[in-house]
Amino acid sequence: MANTIALFKQYVTLLDEVYKAAALTSVLDGDPELAKQGANANELIIPKISMDGLANYSRNGGYVSGDVTLTNETVTCNFDRGRMFTVDNLDNAESAGIAFGRLASEFIRTKVVPELDAFRIATYAGISGISTVAGAALSTGDAVVSALRAAVNKFNEDEVPAEQRYLYITPTLYGLIQDLDTTKSKQVLEGLNVVQMPQSRMYTAITQNDGTSEGQTAGGYTKGANAKNINFMLIHKAAVIQYQKHIAPKVITPEQNQDADAWKFGYRNVGIADAYENKVAGIYLHKSTT
Repeated sequence: MANTIALFKQYVTLLDEVYKAAALTSVLDGDPELAKQGANANELIIPKISMDGLANYSRNGGYVSGDVTLTNETVTCNFDRGRMFTVDNLDNAESAGIAFGRLASEFIRTKVVPELDAFRIATYAGISGISTVAGAALSTGDAVVSALRAAVNKFNEDEVPAEQRYLYITPTLYGLIQDLDTTKSKQVLEGLNVVQMPQSRMYTAITQNDGTSEGQTAGGYTKGANAKNINFMLIHKAAVIQYQKHIAPKVITPEQNQDADAWKFGYRNVGIADAYENKVAGIYLHKSTT
């Protein structure tokens, strides 16, 4: 069985590739070199810097001393989800490695990624202090362009850096802009990295099913109670604290399984989605009336 386990481990590296290809929010992941493991398994240590501004220069006294403070803030992961799957040994007699690899890939693509995207978007939408437009219906391309122009202007006025601005917008609204096919519609998108996000991942709040309660055994997520659809979000990458601890899957062979003659595949995903307190201007939320 050692060879089979080795074969399966070849798929571990593919899991991250599947995630990167399918997760629309993966481009917001922070530099892993900046985050260090905290004292506990679900903690990360994030560096933060603050400094004084300019002061008057004196020809006699020279420079006024200033302070630079570099601190390490411990943050707790707020996404910790998992599942365990069982595959009967006879159903998987020929190649456990390939079967589990396909199971893992499909599970991540269809279950993990949508929930992860929805969780992050909803989390950023709920952060206090961000720019928010509430209850606005966008039914025409001109309306969408006007709303986006207001968002870009807000970013510019708040001096949010022009680089690494990501626009998360529903395909329907993006299609309205494309249908205009005018210079105005193209100009408003200049400098923005456009990501078309399905409406099913664009809610102001979600409910994550626990997998054990009545009505929640299927797991996954649903639109939160009283939550609104999101038309679009403009996010500056440096504004968010987003790190992914992609835990390697656990494999239990039929010989090790004390409950059944079956293979077991366990998957756990731990990460964090938050925002820096002094960079909330880098998040702009445009909610729908729905």
